[in-house]
Amino acid sequence: MLGALRHRNYRLFLTGQIISTIGTWMQSVAMPWLALQLTHSGLLVGLVLAVQFTPVLLGSQFGGIVADRFRKRSILLVTQAAFTIPSFSLFLLSSSGHAMYWEVLIAAAATGTINAFDVPARQSFVVEMVGKQDLMNAIALNSSVFNGAAVVGPSVAGVIIGAVGVPVCFLANSVSYLAAVGALLLMRNLPAIVREQHDQRWRQRLAEGASYVVREPVVGLLLIDVAVFSLFAMNRLTLIPLFADQVLHAGASGFGFLMASMGLGALVGALTLAFFPGLGANPARQFWLGLLWVAALLVFSFSRVFLLSSAALFVAGYSQISFVATANSRIQTLTPDGLRGRVMGLYAQALIGVGPLGAMQAGALATLLGAPWAMAIGATVAGAVVVATRLLRPTVFQRPALPEPDL
Repeated sequence: MLGALRHRNYRLFLTGQIISTIGTWMQSVAMPWLALQLTHSGLLVGLVLAVQFTPVLLGSQFGGIVADRFRKRSILLVTQAAFTIPSFSLFLLSSSGHAMYWEVLIAAAATGTINAFDVPARQSFVVEMVGKQDLMNAIALNSSVFNGAAVVGPSVAGVIIGAVGVPVCFLANSVSYLAAVGALLLMRNLPAIVREQHDQRWRQRLAEGASYVVREPVVGLLLIDVAVFSLFAMNRLTLIPLFADQVLHAGASGFGFLMASMGLGALVGALTLAFFPGLGANPARQFWLGLLWVAALLVFSFSRVFLLSSAALFVAGYSQISFVATANSRIQTLTPDGLRGRVMGLYAQALIGVGPLGAMQAGALATLLGAPWAMAIGATVAGAVVVATRLLRPTVFQRPALPEPDL
């Protein structure tokens, strides 16, 4: 239990992430809310999120190449420092009272461009700090931090937005990255991972990562399932503001509470994996959690009672983080060290990069049919794909067969 905390470098990393991720979640609430205030359009809110995620979709494979070629800590020092620029710019613009929608789009695009290099390096850096033995525990702790921040960040942001407006959320996020930079600077004695050959063409490096995913069907299908869920079932920042404003009539504080409910469920799911990492090695459990995730979203889609909606999001958050963290651990465990950056670049595309398409389809469906039908349709599609994966390739969600004992 909690074996990853034995490693000093990981403890530093986790401390920095606790602070910076709270700030990130505060901005994740403030940015779509600011866009909604400026436009009063679900489609345009979705466009902001689409612009933020598009660079990850198009560029994270290049970020993976960089992660496999250079020291990951050096990459992260650059990206974490660069994140302060768009968030501080949003603070200045929104505090002036003259923020424009197109300025929000530019800040979102800048954040996404940095993410295209940050996510593959950060994901593949974990194993360098803790080794494969403690990888599942470290991923679960990372998820615990991310989702603990998803409880604290949106709750604090909702109160701040209601009291003084969105600018303070952007300022808090900008300052929070200093903790992550400081933690990286304090690290010592990181292992020397063999880097790939510099004379290899970039097209060959890209092809190597894609070829491995095709050859290893469990990795490939897990990436497809994560991408489908991200595309159709993770559009909370597009749809939940609309539920809070137009369906449940709960306002900014209600939006923050709904986000916190989902974050609390995800925190419980992540802590469960942190204290019982063996659960993350159970593919069958991953399958049933995928179905539970879909069921919870369907309940939320048609609920008109705030407490029931909050409870459904709690279950959805628990199932989501359990499914995704298990997929992350299984993919990293199966992937060789020399390919991990590129494969985690594909993972970033699956988990984050398809967000633009997801945000746009959710925003468009919400405009045409309303937010409840948009979420219900997305959940149904995601559930159908995970069931199809189970039927077409049962080994993806089954434990590997134990070898027969020698007689």
